[in-house]
Amino acid sequence: MKKLLLTAVFFFLLSSKQYGQDSIEHQIEKIYALALTQGKSYHWLDHLANRIGGRLSGSLNSELSIQWAEEQLKEMGFEDIWLQEVMVPKWVRGNYEYASFETQPGNSIHVDVCALGGSIGTSIFGLEAPVIEVQSFEELEELGRGKIEGKFVFYNKAMPPEFISPLDAYRSTVQQRTQGAYRAAQLGAVGAIVRSLTLTQDDFPHTGNMSYGDLANRNRIPAIAISTNSADLLSSMLKLNPDLVFYLKQNSKNYPEILSHNVIVEMIGSEFPEQIIVFGGHLDSWDLGDGAHDDGAGVVQSMDVLHLFHLLDYKPKRTLRLVLWTNEENGLKGATTYAQEAIEKGENHIFAIESDAGGFSPRGFTFEATDEQFKKLQSWQRFFHPYYADRFVRDGSSPDVVPLRNGTTVLAGLRPDLQRYFEFHHAANDTFDQVNKRELELGAAALASLIYLVDQFGI
Repeated sequence: MKKLLLTAVFFFLLSSKQYGQDSIEHQIEKIYALALTQGKSYHWLDHLANRIGGRLSGSLNSELSIQWAEEQLKEMGFEDIWLQEVMVPKWVRGNYEYASFETQPGNSIHVDVCALGGSIGTSIFGLEAPVIEVQSFEELEELGRGKIEGKFVFYNKAMPPEFISPLDAYRSTVQQRTQGAYRAAQLGAVGAIVRSLTLTQDDFPHTGNMSYGDLANRNRIPAIAISTNSADLLSSMLKLNPDLVFYLKQNSKNYPEILSHNVIVEMIGSEFPEQIIVFGGHLDSWDLGDGAHDDGAGVVQSMDVLHLFHLLDYKPKRTLRLVLWTNEENGLKGATTYAQEAIEKGENHIFAIESDAGGFSPRGFTFEATDEQFKKLQSWQRFFHPYYADRFVRDGSSPDVVPLRNGTTVLAGLRPDLQRYFEFHHAANDTFDQVNKRELELGAAALASLIYLVDQFGI
């Protein structure tokens, strides 16, 4: 009798476990089906990109996007919405930049350039000087002040094409953009020209943030990105004529910080309200395109998570908090302000994820987690296998959740297929027409499914 009873209990537990797994799989199936049939991400992105456009923090468009996001969340029926005050830098590009080089007296060739975010401008007459090409900071230091002073430094190191991950290729070269002007100015250069960070040969210069470090204002120099086609042309012409003269005119300018906001809304958990799962994207973008991939896609996918849960009438166990951060692109002030206030309030964030890698087909997620946490996360890969989004790797998370790093909170990022991402990253072709509706919706579904699992089982 005892043996029969144990056998019955065993099969009951087995069937219960199977039923639970089937229920989870069924719920995820419903999430995907709703995202692909009733999702709002593409509709929202159309408005954000085409009606508002580029949303550089501190700009009018940035503020319009904040107001729009708040309105959309209210329309979904959420009442617990607040705008978190954030002081952000204000940088203005001004008139579009002009650059050319002189091959011989009276013969100039125009090149495609754009100012790097935070760069100072030139005088109203522009800036004219010889150019010296380098491939690294080490080469720059070897040349020394004697060969650098009074010249433009042209950083022409390309993103390495042999890297399978474009993100790894980007990481290996991004310092020439962020630190190039600072390093060149220390050796007396008058300007910095940085090869655009893209694996594509095109005529689009790719902007991005840069820093002057501790340089005094009087020692700062203009910094520009040059398109890959123009970079190759300039490099070729320098080989023919090392003494050619480069001309640049731009009137970008930095202003004092101004007030902006993070947009925050939450669904309070029914069982563990003190455990917070935060997810979102950054509302700001660069000013050259309309920020559809970076990071309009992440914003609307994150908003769609709440919309999908609303359609499912889902009641979370833990508190789900959507954060649409401001100023990711040129300061990360939204993320640092959010994290500081969370620490001051003693909030318990168990999981934080950002979608900030474009609206391409989702392939999985990256995680910063302990061995035990990652083992648990890996046990969920099977749920994503039918959707080709089951690549779970331990790697860096997305920028806006990094300030929450404390050794216990799991930090994550939605990881779509990145092979084409850097064609559009920080460039004028980052526009709505480059985003595929179905791929965008699949990303929203993957994001919602992972958040659902974290809410159900904890971390």
